[in-house]
Amino acid sequence: GLEMDAPAMSALAQAYPVLSAALSLIAGFLLGLVHFGTLRRVSAQFLSDGPVWRPLVLQLVRLVALAAVLTGFAFAGALPLLAATLGLMIARALVLRRARGTA
Repeated sequence: GLEMDAPAMSALAQAYPVLSAALSLIAGFLLGLVHFGTLRRVSAQFLSDGPVWRPLVLQLVRLVALAAVLTGFAFAGALPLLAATLGLMIARALVLRRARGTA
């Protein structure tokens, strides 16, 4: 499981901190694009006349996936977690900028 992989991930992050941070930043950015990109779909589904359970399930999946990935980065160490979070926030800003431009 994840518990057994944690020492290996942490060792990799310690051995190659710059590479680990760069890869974590990219992964966080991609996660952010998906996470915040699907927010528009969830919002549209909540506002539609469709069943309420669909956007609720999608929202739950979004949050669980985000928590799971960030937990994995936490097991890898502080630097990968911070880099992934930075990537996530950069993606958030990009998605919001695009949404404001098209709204």
